[in-house]
Amino acid sequence: MTYSSPQRTSTALTTKTQFSPFGNHLVQSGYVNTEQMKQALIESRKSGKKLIDVLELITGQQLSAEFIREHKKQHLFELKILYGVESVDPEVNQIGNLMVGQLIDSLIPVDVCRRHRLVPLWKREDQIPPYVLVAMVEPDNLDASDDLNRILRNKNLSLQRMVITQEDYQHLINKYLDELAIREKEKEQKRDTDINQDIKYLEDQDIEEFGEDKDADINASIKDAEDAPIIKLVNRILFKALQEKVSDIHIEPQEENLRIRFRKDGVLHEAFDPVPKKIIPAVTARFKIISNLDIAERRLPQDGRIRRLFEGRKVDFRVNTLPSRYGEKVVLRILDNSSTQLGLNKLITDPETLHIVQDIVSKPFGLILVTGPTGSGKTTSLYSALAEKNDPGINISTVEDPIEYSLPGITQVQVIREKGLDFSTALRAFLRQDPDVLLVGETRDKETAKTAIEAALTGHLVLTTLHTNDAPGAIARLGEMGIEPFMVSSSLIGVLAQRLVRRVCSQCRIPYTPTTEELARYGLSASKETSVTFYKANSLPPESIAEAKTKNEICGACNGIGYKGRCGVYEVMRVTENLQTLINQEAPTERIKEVAVEEGMKTLLAYSLDLVRQGSTTLEEVERVTFTDTGLEAELKAKRKSGLTCKTCDATLQPEWLDCPYCMTPRFQD
Repeated sequence: MTYSSPQRTSTALTTKTQFSPFGNHLVQSGYVNTEQMKQALIESRKSGKKLIDVLELITGQQLSAEFIREHKKQHLFELKILYGVESVDPEVNQIGNLMVGQLIDSLIPVDVCRRHRLVPLWKREDQIPPYVLVAMVEPDNLDASDDLNRILRNKNLSLQRMVITQEDYQHLINKYLDELAIREKEKEQKRDTDINQDIKYLEDQDIEEFGEDKDADINASIKDAEDAPIIKLVNRILFKALQEKVSDIHIEPQEENLRIRFRKDGVLHEAFDPVPKKIIPAVTARFKIISNLDIAERRLPQDGRIRRLFEGRKVDFRVNTLPSRYGEKVVLRILDNSSTQLGLNKLITDPETLHIVQDIVSKPFGLILVTGPTGSGKTTSLYSALAEKNDPGINISTVEDPIEYSLPGITQVQVIREKGLDFSTALRAFLRQDPDVLLVGETRDKETAKTAIEAALTGHLVLTTLHTNDAPGAIARLGEMGIEPFMVSSSLIGVLAQRLVRRVCSQCRIPYTPTTEELARYGLSASKETSVTFYKANSLPPESIAEAKTKNEICGACNGIGYKGRCGVYEVMRVTENLQTLINQEAPTERIKEVAVEEGMKTLLAYSLDLVRQGSTTLEEVERVTFTDTGLEAELKAKRKSGLTCKTCDATLQPEWLDCPYCMTPRFQD
C-alpha cells in the first residue's frame, strides 16, 4: 500500500475500495460506508481539513475516543514511513513541559519554533555527541534544518529529528505561550508594585527626618513629595491595592519605620516590608497633595478624595488623615463598585430571608433600617433594595457621604457639611420635591432620625442605616437618640442586620469533624450534624507564604490565605403587632430579640451556621464575625419555649416527637 500526506498531494482518489487500516476499520464497524469514506478522503485532501472532522460532518456522529486514538496512531505511522524518522505522541511519550520551556527560552527561540512549526523536546548531553531532540511537523524542511544546525553548532550540539502531528505541535507551543504570558504578567506586576528600588534610592537622599517635637519645613515637605521616587512609591501603593482588590489602605507611621497595611476580605495584612522612617513626611505630604488637603495642617484630622483610572474604569479613594504620635496616619477607603452586581437575590442566599426582605422593600411607606459595622456591606444592600424599587413611575432621592454607587434614574445628593448641607437638611429638602422613596446614608443624630421617621409616617418609604450589633438593637439605638417609642413602632416596618464572612477557598479547604464540645459551643448537636461536612481553611502563616510561593507549593486560588471572597450574613426582623407592643412598652432588647426569634427571625448566628453547613465558610469565621453568647442564648431560649429544641441536650426535635430520642427528656414537661 502506498501512503501519502494530505499536505503533499492532491491526487484524486482511485476507485479502489481498499483504504488504510483505520479506514477499513471504520467501514467494517458500520460507522461509514464505502462511498462515504471515499467522499471523506477526497474532501479532506481538497480542503486540507482533518479526516476526522470531515467524517463527523458527513455522518453527523462523533467518533469514539477509541477510533480517534486509532486514527492518530495510523496517521503517525504514515508520517514515520513518509519522512523516515521516528514519530512522537505527547499522549503516549512523557514530554516535560518544563524542559520544553527551558529549551525554548535558552536555546531555540520561540519565533524559530513558530516559523518552522517545531518544538524542542529533550537535550541529551550525556551522549556522544550530545544532541537535542526536536519534534517537527515537516522534518524534511531544509530551511528549518539549516536554522537549527546553525543554532546548535554554536553550542556543540547535534540535531535529531522526530515527526509530530500539526495538532500536537500546536498544543505544545500554545501551552508554552500561555505560560510565557503568565510569567510576563507576573514580572510586570512585580515591577509595578515592587517598591524596594524606590526605597533604596530614598534612603540615600538627604530627606529631613520627622521629629515629634519639631515642625518640619512645609516647603521642604512639598519638594520631597514631588520627587519622582516618592511619586512612584505612592502610585505603586495605590496600584497594588487595586490589583489585589483590597478595601482599605493604612499608611501608619511607627517609631522606627512606616508600616503599610491592606485590608482584604475584612482582615488587615502587611502589604510591604517596613519603609524607612525618614520618608514619612514626604509620603504623607504626597497623599495630602493628591487628595487636595491642606499640607500645612498637621494637628487636625482632614478628609479628602482621590480619583484614578484603573483598567479603563474610574476608581475613587476616600482619604482621611489623623495626627498621631509619630506622624499623620493616612487611611484610604477604596470605592470601586464597577464590578459589583446589585440585587437582593445576588446577596441573600437564604430563600426565606430573601422573601421577607423583598416583602418589606415592596411596602409603599414606612422606615427600613439596615444595621451593621463599617464595611459590612450596608450600602450595597440599600442600593440593591433601590434597584428593585427603581422604576420610571417612582421618584427616588438619596443623600450620602460619600456617594458610592451610581444608579440611573435616581437623584443623588452629596453631603457638604462646610456649606451646611447635612443629612437632615437634605432630607427636609427632599420632602418638598414630591418623593416616593428616600435613602439616608446614615442616621447618627436625633434630628435626622426624627425627620426620617416623620417622612415614613407621611407616606414615604425611607431607607437608612444605623450602627448596632443586631436587628433588635436598632430599637434601643433610636431610643438613645431621643425618639419616642410610639413613633418608632408606628413607622418601623423592618430591620436588616448584616455582616460579611470570608468564603473558605474551595480549592484547598480541609474537611474535618468537629468535636462534640466544639459543636455544643455554637448550639449544635453532634447527633444532628452527622451528615454535614465541615471545613477548615488551609491558611499558611505570613512568614511561610513567600517560601511556599518559591517552591510552587501554594494554592493558586487564595495564595495561601485559605479564604477567597466574602459572603453576606443577614438577620431580618419584621415588625409585627407583638413587637410593636413591646416597643411601646420599652421592653429590653433581649426580650424583643426573644420574641422576634419565636416569630421566625433567623439570627446572624443561625444564618452563618447555615453557611458553614453549606461549605461556604468555617466555624472560625463564625467565631470571628457573628458569634455572641447572648445571641446564642436568645435563639436557644426561643426554640426551647416553642418545643423545637430539647431543654436538656439542645437537640433539634421533630414535630411528632413527644420525647427527645437522644436523652429521653419529655418534650413539654415543666
